[in-house]
Amino acid sequence: MMEQTEYYVIRRRAVPDVLLKVVEANRLVKSGQVSSVQEAVDQMGISRSSFYKYRDDIIPFHDNAQGTTITLSLQINDVPGLLSQVLQIIAQSNVNILTIHQSIPINGVASLSISVQVLMASGDTSAMVQALEALEGVGSVEIIGKE
Repeated sequence: MMEQTEYYVIRRRAVPDVLLKVVEANRLVKSGQVSSVQEAVDQMGISRSSFYKYRDDIIPFHDNAQGTTITLSLQINDVPGLLSQVLQIIAQSNVNILTIHQSIPINGVASLSISVQVLMASGDTSAMVQALEALEGVGSVEIIGKE
């Protein structure tokens, strides 16, 4: 029986340090900034076994997002112009907006669902999410789907 692969999107702060170091070591090797895997793992302070165990299993979100559809769920305050600011941040990331659905505000808060297609010219989607989270009036931002 073939094991089904499952994927999770988690925030950086929830990722153990060793996995973040594997990502960086992998980047060093792929970019040619080091001459060997041993040099990369030595620089990052991890073992070769950790590197080889996890190198294919952890990939920075923005590196693996191109050509995919991402669906975001936001809770936003009912403030004039806030939706426009959200859309401006998304537009600045050069993603293609596929759908937008905003609920009727209840108690001054509306649910917003936006699906975007990540393109070749798109910016870093994790930076887009961070910018949305930092926007005053946005209560939460979650990635609820990625295809």
